[in-house]
Amino acid sequence: MTIGIDIRVLGSGRKSGIEEYTEQLLAHMLPLDPTIRYKLFYNSFFHKLPDYPWIKLPNVELVRYRIPNRILFYTSLLFNWPKIDKLLGGVDIFFAPHFFLAPLSVECRRVTTFHDLSYLRFPEFFSWRKRVWHTIEMQPLWQARFSNRIIAVSDSTKHDLAEYYHIDPARITTIRSGIAPSLVRPDERRLERFCNEHRLPRRYILYMGTLEPRKNISGIIQMFSIVKGQTGMSDMNLVLAGPRGWLDDAIVDEVKLSVHSHDIHLVGAVSDADRPLYYAGASVFVYPSFFEGFGFPPLEAMACGTPVVTSHNSSLPEVVGDAALIVDPYMVSDIATALSDLLTDQTLRQRMIERGYARAKEFTWEKTAAHTLETLRSS
Repeated sequence: MTIGIDIRVLGSGRKSGIEEYTEQLLAHMLPLDPTIRYKLFYNSFFHKLPDYPWIKLPNVELVRYRIPNRILFYTSLLFNWPKIDKLLGGVDIFFAPHFFLAPLSVECRRVTTFHDLSYLRFPEFFSWRKRVWHTIEMQPLWQARFSNRIIAVSDSTKHDLAEYYHIDPARITTIRSGIAPSLVRPDERRLERFCNEHRLPRRYILYMGTLEPRKNISGIIQMFSIVKGQTGMSDMNLVLAGPRGWLDDAIVDEVKLSVHSHDIHLVGAVSDADRPLYYAGASVFVYPSFFEGFGFPPLEAMACGTPVVTSHNSSLPEVVGDAALIVDPYMVSDIATALSDLLTDQTLRQRMIERGYARAKEFTWEKTAAHTLETLRSS
């Protein structure tokens, strides 16, 4: 069997949940069966791929093109050409870890992963250009209907595919993502050294993710003002970690206007190596996003021994289970109360930490990879 895989998403130079999914899934899936041949389709005029070890496996072939992506996307959209499976020299199945537009020959089976339909549920959280890209240029509805099998990363996404695109649920397989093996709590000596080197405050509430309206950063800043006004919280800080996104200027302005701006730290994008240290150093992790197809950060924080407060919507409850405090993201006072409870109630705090460790262990890339390969074989 020969499986083609679209890895164009890894050429963006960014690191969001979709890139994390693609990197980790391939790292764990490609070595599972050396009798399966993989052909990886990559196209970028400028960006080079990182030096992934799995690209060098004997059963893996990287097929790289340097067609300007705008040209490739528009010929795909307007002419349904070129056929990607033909560019790869022929494959039995073509797997797309994200719904990039990919014309295929009629004989080639298609499996597509959908991470979320947030662009339909909350279009106000996307720029007009992103809405056009999601709904028209990439043709996700067409790709969903013409895929032999769809992988949804959560039951929430599966439900949305059935509701919005009218896809038969029998054609959708839920395969939840894992968390990176490197996401473990570091030893205390290393953690202390890291916090000192990066001048992190002794006590801080952490958010990790893109700085954009969908993540409810404004609600986090408002919540922080409430927490700071409570007894014993004068030394509490807020760390906002992650790359800047759409409408991030308004977020930066809100930080500057906060009466507690001197205790709010914008640290920017965080490397994979530093992520567990930021998580482990935090007193509490907060993630009151308005919508997530899966949501890696709450699980990652749990794996690093940090208690979590997150939203009651979309995929987040099914991901965190009973191992986090779940709140209404539109109720800032509820978020503040949950955070205060975890900061002051040591019994509750320890219970959530223990549950978090156990919950995080259920989400491994080994499971995700095995289930995905089984789905590809049977599609």
